[in-house]
Amino acid sequence: MENEILRMEQITKIYPNGVMANKEVNLFVKSGEIHALMGENGAGKSTLMKILFGIEPKDNGKIYFEGKEIHSHSAAETIRLGIGMVHQHFMLVESLKVYENVILGMEPKKGLFINKESAIQLVKDMAKKYNLNVDPMARVCDLSVGVKQKVEILKVLVRGAKLLILDEPTAVLTPQETKELFEQLLLLKQNGHTIIFISHKIKEVKQICDNITVLRGGRYIGTMAVADATEEEISRFMVGRDVVLKVHKKQPEFGDVLLDVQNVSYTNRENKKVLKNVSFQLKKGQILGVAGVEGNGQNELAECIFGFYQNVEGKILFRGENLLEKTIRDIRRIGVSYIPEDRMKTGIAKDVSIWENIVSDRIDSKQLKQRAFLSTKKIKKLAKELIQDFTILCKNEEQPAGMLSGGNMQKVVVAREFSSQPKLLIANQPTRGIDVGANEFIWKKIIEQRDAKKGILLISADLNEVLELSDSIIVMCDGEVAAYFENSSQITEYELGLYMLGIKKQTEEERRGA
Repeated sequence: MENEILRMEQITKIYPNGVMANKEVNLFVKSGEIHALMGENGAGKSTLMKILFGIEPKDNGKIYFEGKEIHSHSAAETIRLGIGMVHQHFMLVESLKVYENVILGMEPKKGLFINKESAIQLVKDMAKKYNLNVDPMARVCDLSVGVKQKVEILKVLVRGAKLLILDEPTAVLTPQETKELFEQLLLLKQNGHTIIFISHKIKEVKQICDNITVLRGGRYIGTMAVADATEEEISRFMVGRDVVLKVHKKQPEFGDVLLDVQNVSYTNRENKKVLKNVSFQLKKGQILGVAGVEGNGQNELAECIFGFYQNVEGKILFRGENLLEKTIRDIRRIGVSYIPEDRMKTGIAKDVSIWENIVSDRIDSKQLKQRAFLSTKKIKKLAKELIQDFTILCKNEEQPAGMLSGGNMQKVVVAREFSSQPKLLIANQPTRGIDVGANEFIWKKIIEQRDAKKGILLISADLNEVLELSDSIIVMCDGEVAAYFENSSQITEYELGLYMLGIKKQTEEERRGA
């Protein structure tokens, strides 16, 4: 390929457990382009990038960077070659300042000591060159998510990266921050840098990328020019079938108030008040979306409702009962289910089987018992049915949950929470980090719950998801309800971003309907 900076040929990776993550995968990237790497979860994107970055060894195939073959290499050697990676979960030391994070491991010295002035100037110069507006003296813990991402990009650039790998870079950004990031990426491109852009967001890929390479089932499907493809064609290319990009749902029919949150405040272990007098109501047959930049109290709100914390002020009434007086087990028993924000941390036990994960919330269920004891036969029958109903791709119900792809792990969590027949479902980032096919499936299941007159509290960093699924929306900023929209069609993604960033805020009278 003309002007090629990266060539990965016939890359194969088989893990010791027999899982083939990549089979004869190709990736050809031109110098100075923004190249999208797309595919469903479990398609092999992350493994391919780990091989490129030196985190995982390949079993077969060849890698060429700037025309020279790269043999076995470490991440440190990869960085020296000029390849940098910005991970989805930032790798910053929160207690350090910006300049300290950027120069960590490559500190300029003045004799035996770090040359602080030189380090700060280096960061200032690089930030100015690439329009990455950051204060070198700010502590990372005080920065917004968008600014932290700029710091990560600066870290890569000061190490001389010619090729940048960005893993789901817009997952936690507002539309305004995404727009700013794209301007910075285009500036990087103009300055001769090459970017591999890993994303599930087809609209964003169409907006910023030159070419797309698609992986499916660990195999290379092909590469196409972005200008030549529609969103529908890209979706079909990714999953091998047509995917619905819009949600078709009937008009909502709200019932009685199911959840009544009254003046809830919560101060965390670091003595920071993360929720401030939050009030809203959720009715039967309603999807109430919660939008907000991550870290503005949405996750704490979900966990307060589900009984994670003590010392919560206010009231959380579910069908008249105060959830703040109940344990998590009690809350489950009266009809509340919870899809947690982090499936790996609180959603699944990755070292145990799928069937054990699926029934972990109902081990005292009479339906699963034979006399006084749990019936393994009944449990496995239920697990098999849910694996089929929720199209969980696995060998069988005995497979450890941790051996599944991210999308299939999420389906295990969704299968467990939906099948418990909840009256209220708290869905916290239900489709985070999963592919468009699994995303479509989970959206349909959420709509089914709503149409069955269940109440759904949907918390999502994906504004398209909030706008597509929600009947009504609250916006959170700095631990408060900044806005309420009874009808989600009243608001655009851009306007939501203004409330999320604190640029706009409704008066108490304007949001009284919440």
